[in-house]
Amino acid sequence: MDGNSELPMALRAAYLALHRRSEAQFGKVGVTADQFVLLATLARGDSLTQRELARRMPSDPSTVRAMLVLLEKQGLVRRDAHPSDSRARTAALTAAGKRKFEQAFAAGESIRDQMIETLQTGDIALLVKLLTQVAESLNSEFASVARFDSKVAEEEES
Repeated sequence: MDGNSELPMALRAAYLALHRRSEAQFGKVGVTADQFVLLATLARGDSLTQRELARRMPSDPSTVRAMLVLLEKQGLVRRDAHPSDSRARTAALTAAGKRKFEQAFAAGESIRDQMIETLQTGDIALLVKLLTQVAESLNSEFASVARFDSKVAEEEES
């Protein structure tokens, strides 16, 4: 096999290794790896609409909604009506959610340290850049299909 055909498998192997380690570490503080990503995304700023949260994670809106419902029941997230869009809801961390995020962030330190120790300083920036390019490239095609599907749905509703 050449590098071109090995790339998808290498990316999958890296993702699965990270996900497994993350599940184990974050489980110690009572959240899943996916819930940590949601908490981390909300910890970066003010409240976000559920759609914006899904885009920034990135994840699909139905998965984000299910996690939000669960985290809201646990008192970690607050969901409110959007101030100017009656169809949208916003989500934000509660004080308990901020504490839970800080606990989970600390629990993941050994994973971050191991990844950083594996690479040289210049390689980290390059890897982030390359992974971002791959994600944007793959998402751009999906986004154009999603925009088309959305436009068709709007036309059908009219």
